[in-house]
Amino acid sequence: MTPEPQTCRNEAARESVETCRAEAAFDRKRRTVLALLGFSGEEPTVTGGNGDAYGLADVFLTLLDLSDRAVMEVITVVMGETLESGSAAVEAVGSEIGIDMSRYWQADEAFFDLVRDKQVLSALVAEVAGEEVASANAKEAGKVLKGILRDHLTGSNGRTLVEGWVPKWMAFPPAAYTERQGVGTVAAHGRVVAARAERVARQQPEREAA
Repeated sequence: MTPEPQTCRNEAARESVETCRAEAAFDRKRRTVLALLGFSGEEPTVTGGNGDAYGLADVFLTLLDLSDRAVMEVITVVMGETLESGSAAVEAVGSEIGIDMSRYWQADEAFFDLVRDKQVLSALVAEVAGEEVASANAKEAGKVLKGILRDHLTGSNGRTLVEGWVPKWMAFPPAAYTERQGVGTVAAHGRVVAARAERVARQQPEREAA
């Protein structure tokens, strides 16, 4: 198993991920598991290793001595490290356990830098500030729209503070703001929906026979 590399060509976005609340919380769990396995807390991941057979055997024997609860903690961290970013696996797990992304994410400058589509920005303003504000600023430049968003999300410049907001494409389940294709999380979620529907169809004859 290989850890998700969390690579990104945008340096600001990469730094945003590395310093976000979710990553900090996960790193605390990772350090706990590293300690359970007798590894240094400075190891970057639990998953990986150098393929050394002795080390593998030692980890296996250590796991045998742990309680079931502790082993589940190890498995949870390994799964978290290896889930591929943007994959259907992430959408399946996130939807199943009901993750509230507003607990772990908030808009930062990396987010504002990446959102440049005028139609999407107008939709975000409508969602955060209301349709009336969005309509009144429909012809404004993207910089103005981002300013309105930022003010509402921080409660600045007399704007009403909006808390617990995340864009639709980051929610579980995700959604898009336009009819255009290309939203990765929405496409991944579609594969989960299709797999679930196929599973139900396979199980239906068995239920009828029973």
